[in-house]
Amino acid sequence: MCSKEVASLPRPVIDENECKGCGRCVAACPKGVLMIADRVNCKGYRPVEYLGEGCTGCAICFYNCPEPYAIEVHDLEGDE
Repeated sequence: MCSKEVASLPRPVIDENECKGCGRCVAACPKGVLMIADRVNCKGYRPVEYLGEGCTGCAICFYNCPEPYAIEVHDLEGDE
């Protein structure tokens, strides 16, 4: 798969400094493509990270997140 194709796939974009690592998005993701990171952010929380593939763009993670600016889902059409 070329890099242009990879860039056009849906994916969650997590602001690790807004994420408090509650894990609600991890538990809600039907594809299991999110995990709690091993590192801590600037606030001392372990943020969520995307595993890099498998996101379908359903945005269930976004709707389960209690932090308003912690996660966005970039879809197939709206990124460029």
